[in-house]
Amino acid sequence: MHRAYQPITPANNKLLKKRWDMSRYDTHRRKVFSAKAVIDNKPPQTYMHLHLKLKKLQVEEERLATIERDNRILLEKMSFVMRTQGRVDNRNDYVHKSLNKTKRQRELLRVTHENQAILKRISSKEPHYNHLQWEDEWQKKEGYMDNISKYPKDWYKQLTCKKKSREEQRKLPCNEKRHGSGQQKPLNTTREKTDIPENGGDADDSSKAEESTTE
Repeated sequence: MHRAYQPITPANNKLLKKRWDMSRYDTHRRKVFSAKAVIDNKPPQTYMHLHLKLKKLQVEEERLATIERDNRILLEKMSFVMRTQGRVDNRNDYVHKSLNKTKRQRELLRVTHENQAILKRISSKEPHYNHLQWEDEWQKKEGYMDNISKYPKDWYKQLTCKKKSREEQRKLPCNEKRHGSGQQKPLNTTREKTDIPENGGDADDSSKAEESTTE
């Protein structure tokens, strides 16, 4: 068989040439078979958590469990109503209990103690500013302002008071004015009567009558 082999290059021994060529060809085929592609054209790797979505299944199971529990409670209520012919259950007879009551009380006591301590510190602290000195300075400044001002301090209030008094006098009813004028008329008549002496009296009697009327 090796004698029928026709090598590409000249060789003295065709048997050895055929073996070498076949071994070279086999290594070439192995390299071609095990060669890796330069371009990655394989599909991306698949992950099970993306296909199964276990969290979604868990949420769905929890939702179904809550629905089943609500349905069971509703069924129990309906069966109770059918057995007892229904009753009104809108009264809350139970006593409100709090598991956190003692802690809240302790917290409230702590806050009150802290507030009392802060209040004591604030009240015991002496003021930095003297308000009596401020008052004296303000009175001095007011005196300076009154000295340099053109109008008095309460000129506007005085003006408004005068206007109000004038308006009140204008608004007095006419009956009061007439009553006031009527009180003065008898005085004039008495004077006129006393001026004329009755029964031909002397002038001394008339002068005495005028003095009595004037008094």
